Amino acid sequence: MPRATDQRIDKLIHLLVKNATVVVPGPKVAEEIGVTRSAVWSWVEKLRQMGVDIKGHPAAGYQLGKLPDILAPSLIEPEFSQGHIGHKVVHYLKTGSTNDDAFELASQGAPHGTVVLAEEQTAGRGRFGRAWHSERSSGIYSSILLRPPLPPSAAPALTLMAAVAAHDAVESSTGLDADIRWPNDLLVAGRKLCGILTEMNAEVDCLHAVVIGIGINVNHRQLPPKLRTIATSIYLETGKLQARLPILISLLKHLETYYQLLLQQGSGVIAERWAAVSSYACGKRIRVVSGEGEFCAVTLGLEPSGALRVRRDDGREESLVAGEIVEVK
Repeated sequence: MPRATDQRIDKLIHLLVKNATVVVPGPKVAEEIGVTRSAVWSWVEKLRQMGVDIKGHPAAGYQLGKLPDILAPSLIEPEFSQGHIGHKVVHYLKTGSTNDDAFELASQGAPHGTVVLAEEQTAGRGRFGRAWHSERSSGIYSSILLRPPLPPSAAPALTLMAAVAAHDAVESSTGLDADIRWPNDLLVAGRKLCGILTEMNAEVDCLHAVVIGIGINVNHRQLPPKLRTIATSIYLETGKLQARLPILISLLKHLETYYQLLLQQGSGVIAERWAAVSSYACGKRIRVVSGEGEFCAVTLGLEPSGALRVRRDDGREESLVAGEIVEVK
């Protein structure tokens, strides 16, 4: 498991944000975070490589050119109360997979609501083991550790919950008209903007830990050739660079809201919200791909459990609990 971002780097970011309107002398920075001036210079250079606009040098001091677009714990945790999703943030400048890191932290006793973030992933993955393109400091690469008092049968509802939270966060932060393809792909103009991967450690009647990985393409200026016809980013849709921090904070707050609704009112209320914002819920002609083969169908609605009702072309009706769907035009 890689080392999390040094807490002293996080303190450096926090110190510069707190004093954003003034030049902070190098000796003061070194004293407040407890390192040498040469270490401060080294970390400033590393942050600059991550896209943080820091002006100045050791002799004159340092000042932020603008608020940093880095998902530092010190900029996130104050927004959330103890026990809520986001109250504990573990940040990596570079890691393999935030889902793998979250499971490792879970095995070490990390609490419910812990959020794992990375500026860059080298082995990010989506459903069915597909690779997730994780350009450095351009997207939100997050994994949320939950310890819900629910049975494993609630896992589909947790996936729907994450999808509607991502939908609401993107729409409220950017104004983009987002759609959800069952069960969890967030689309804009028919192309994938956000992917969700839910994994769990469970016994027959108990969820020990659930990790929900959420990847949002934010400021990707271009995508690999094989993804350009099926994926997009907020930047590609709007032509504007977006601050990632407000989108992430909105995502975590919406997750907390829907998580509490799930606990208090059950999965039906989550399914209703999902159906209200997804064009795939009812009347969509689709092709279903599963381990048993492929077939075409029309969607008939979402069950409270999260299963998707469909009518096959031969007239048979059934409930999908797994598989992949694509629109047939």
